[in-house]
Amino acid sequence: MSSHPTLPAVFAGLVAAFVGFAGAFTVVVQGLAATGASPAEAASGLMALSIAMGISGVMLSLRTRMPISVAWSTPGAALLASSGAVVGGFPMAVGAFLIVGALIVVAGLWKPLGRAVAAIPMPIASAMLAGVLLSLCLAPVKAVAADPLTGLAVVLTWVLVGLYRKVLAVPAAVIVAAVLIGFTTPIPPSVWQGLVPAPVLVMPTFSVAALIGTALPLFVVTMAAQNISGMAVLNANGYKPEFGPILRNTGIFTMLAAPFGGHAVNLAAITAALCAGPEAEADPAKRYWAAIVCGLAYIAVGLISGAATAFIAAAPPILIQAVAGLALMGAFGASASTALNATETREAAVITFIVTASGVGFFGVPGAFWGLVAGIAMHLVNRLRLR
Repeated sequence: MSSHPTLPAVFAGLVAAFVGFAGAFTVVVQGLAATGASPAEAASGLMALSIAMGISGVMLSLRTRMPISVAWSTPGAALLASSGAVVGGFPMAVGAFLIVGALIVVAGLWKPLGRAVAAIPMPIASAMLAGVLLSLCLAPVKAVAADPLTGLAVVLTWVLVGLYRKVLAVPAAVIVAAVLIGFTTPIPPSVWQGLVPAPVLVMPTFSVAALIGTALPLFVVTMAAQNISGMAVLNANGYKPEFGPILRNTGIFTMLAAPFGGHAVNLAAITAALCAGPEAEADPAKRYWAAIVCGLAYIAVGLISGAATAFIAAAPPILIQAVAGLALMGAFGASASTALNATETREAAVITFIVTASGVGFFGVPGAFWGLVAGIAMHLVNRLRLR
């Protein structure tokens, strides 16, 4: 074990934390608000997630001596934002978050559940994610139409910085948006007075509709788009950790964050590459320090995340939605490509995408669940037809 972190590992960890937080916190806050969270509850949820993923990442990295980065479920937050308010309010959503954490723990203990999620054809799962992300990714276009000056400034920043280094494009767009909002929008003093958010304990409630419409799609998206992708990134960089203990750890921390408004924590994907790649440290045995530094930075940022939530609440919604949409462009492109790549599942994936993107729900269950059901049903029909 390396007794101290190296300078490249420290820098990589700090960059990963900056990219991870600045690149997606707007999506998280929007997702929690869409489910019915008040500004105080959304701030509490953001803080709970930041601290939970920080502690989880530090624990896993120290235990395995591998750069295991943990993040919040950005696709899961996008799912919440596109699904809208949960029937029964935010307490019902918190109940669903607890169920998601429990399902992740069970997947880490009972391999058949993990295999069942993995058995969902990746093109169909990706099509559901693409359908969820579509409406959010349209926001930058709407922002340019509504406010050409600020909208174009944010979008052009994203484009130009992306030419230099893609992972810094969204954080740069966030900074430009914050500066423009500061100059054009009256920001109340309460934004800075509430720098440290107060934890808000939400007593969960449960319903079958929330289980089917919120918990199950959130679990599938978190597993398919985050945990499985995160393992792939680690494997590609030469690390082979056991999947079960990681799932149990992140599932437990999801359950700990849920009563305070956090929706889900999981293996990181983009920030995992920043900490696990050769840019973090030449010696693979020392790269775990990058993930530890990233986790510690997440904890520190989470403790002062109240200002970020209050700033979003005071800012023009269309501009915040534009930044969130830019943050999800890469995920939309990757999921759409995966959904349509295989010819044998393309029809089922298209149906999944259309039903999900329609946003139409039935029996109080949002469209993401029905998109998944419709896609799997068409996939099974096509398999029977081929037989």
